[in-house]
Amino acid sequence: MVGRIPVIDVHPVVHGGARPAKATVGEPLPVRATVFREGHDKLGAEALLIGPDGERRPPVRMRELVKGTDRYEAWLTPDAEGDWSFEVRGFSDPLATWNHDAGIKIRAGVDVELMFLEAKLLLERIRAEATDPLTADDEAALTAASDAATDEVRPVEARLAVLEGPETQEVFRRHPLRDLVTVSGPYPLYADRRRALTGAWYEFFPRSEGARIDKRNGRVISGTFKTAVKSLDRVAAMGFDVLYLPPIHPIGEVNRKGPNNTLTPGPHDPGSPWAIGSKHGGHDAIHPDLGTFADFDRFVKRANKLGIEVALDLALQAAPDHPWVTEHPSFFRHRADGSIAYAENPPKKYQDIYPIYFDDDFDGILTEVERVVRLWMSHGVRVFRVDNPHTKPVMFWEQLLHRIRATDPDVIFLSEAFTRPAMMHTLGAVGFHQSYTYFTWRVAKEEIEDYLREVSSESDHLMRPNFWVNTPDILHATLQYGGPAMFAIRATLAALAAPSWGMYAGYELFEHVAVKPGSEEYLDSEKYQVRVRDWATAEASGRTLMPYIGRLNELRRAHPALGLLRNLVVHATDDDHMLCFSKTHGDDTVIVVINLDPHGARETTVHLDLEAAGLPERYLVHDELTGAEWIWGSDNYVRLDPSGDVAHILTVRRI
Repeated sequence: MVGRIPVIDVHPVVHGGARPAKATVGEPLPVRATVFREGHDKLGAEALLIGPDGERRPPVRMRELVKGTDRYEAWLTPDAEGDWSFEVRGFSDPLATWNHDAGIKIRAGVDVELMFLEAKLLLERIRAEATDPLTADDEAALTAASDAATDEVRPVEARLAVLEGPETQEVFRRHPLRDLVTVSGPYPLYADRRRALTGAWYEFFPRSEGARIDKRNGRVISGTFKTAVKSLDRVAAMGFDVLYLPPIHPIGEVNRKGPNNTLTPGPHDPGSPWAIGSKHGGHDAIHPDLGTFADFDRFVKRANKLGIEVALDLALQAAPDHPWVTEHPSFFRHRADGSIAYAENPPKKYQDIYPIYFDDDFDGILTEVERVVRLWMSHGVRVFRVDNPHTKPVMFWEQLLHRIRATDPDVIFLSEAFTRPAMMHTLGAVGFHQSYTYFTWRVAKEEIEDYLREVSSESDHLMRPNFWVNTPDILHATLQYGGPAMFAIRATLAALAAPSWGMYAGYELFEHVAVKPGSEEYLDSEKYQVRVRDWATAEASGRTLMPYIGRLNELRRAHPALGLLRNLVVHATDDDHMLCFSKTHGDDTVIVVINLDPHGARETTVHLDLEAAGLPERYLVHDELTGAEWIWGSDNYVRLDPSGDVAHILTVRRI
């Protein structure tokens, strides 16, 4: 039912309030609503948070986004983890109505003393109804305003000037009067810890870290957790704070894949880590070539000491020789002849993997997967990257994530679902904390701009984006043919536009060769074989992006604005290959201008929306990459040559 002061189209609301909207501790959250009323009396709108303790926080006055649209907004910030909610209140505003009417009537000589009498009564109401204590300044202003309202000897213009003056209006602002209050809500939010929003992710295969070639026979000797632990210093030096490991479990021997996804493996080919399970165990075991649980525990402990959280892959599928196949045959769909069909994602075929079938033993699968997740949680894993969640029932994820959150709300799940928006958004809505996105395939200026707006202000209540520049499955054509400059361009865009971004090992070495033209698969993909990388030679030769990536992550840590999502503003530029956006949080403003063309210099005028970015008419910008400084305004000339700098990363200093 519509209230006395209608409040409609409230945001953020997920599925009519059935599920909580995304929120994060310390992250400002925009609350919007359409509020209107009949007639000409003025109204007000405010929003407030209700904490996990049930206490209502002080209301925040909402402002009309565009005059005459009836669309209002306020920004609220949860300060603790847990279940929150918010309300929007619309009310008749007698103080604003008086301001409007008195300014017209008194100056026109209409109902002059009546308007002053109304002012006197309103001032008395403020004294009687103020919810916050009146300060000495408030008392002085109220006394002066009351004297002006009742002093018929004083000139009318002087009396009105006191009532319209800044001291009286400040009292009106601090102590509003509310009539005909209409409440919409409460609507649920869930505030997660900051890692759910902000993180720099790095992915490597432990079996490749410390791998080497045996000079006696040319055979590759795989890395282990004992050798991979040495690589943590490299990851930390680049400023990454989440390390994602592909599956570390035993790999199936039946239908094992060889190099480049062939069906003819050699006797020493290691197979794909996503073909999980063998005689050595399943999802609750570690591949014996990588080491033991004690080795894994030492690896996690060392990572944590370096400020890195270890994320583990959760891939719900099984190799044909996984223990589940014999111990839990109801976990799989059997065909008429009794066989189990392998997984497919046309045109890709995964002969070494059986998909899980949820409709014969849903509860059994849920119980088993929860057991597996909690096992790894007990070994220090508090972040999981979930492989292809869109190929499993949404209701499964909702129940699993709800069970984990009930006891361990700090555990975070990243959804790897490159699929249709409805599925991506719903997975986020039912509990996934972060989501892979279409970022990798957004390459032209206009589509990047549109996507930045979408993820930061349209779908932000449903899913938090994590921008990955590459993955073991995705080597985009722009990286295949764009040269080192394109690697820097995409890293800059991902690291600074999104609060969470990710990179798969080898990106910093400009690995860019595809298995064949038109494919996004790497040649000699690490999914099917151990990759031996010569990090020392790359660093010594300078042919590496590592220092630049380290600088990007350093800037992310130094500037709070870059750790937020909903504060992104896209600004206009005159060149189709020059992109500009800004982020502001308090006094911290970062402006990023990127040349999207890796092959040539571009110049443009950047047209900044100063009001949206919270900038004055003139200010000093400092380039964090070169140290150069300029005085900027709303329209600014920029030239970027990718042979030198692909971007300006500008911090703002007021002058």
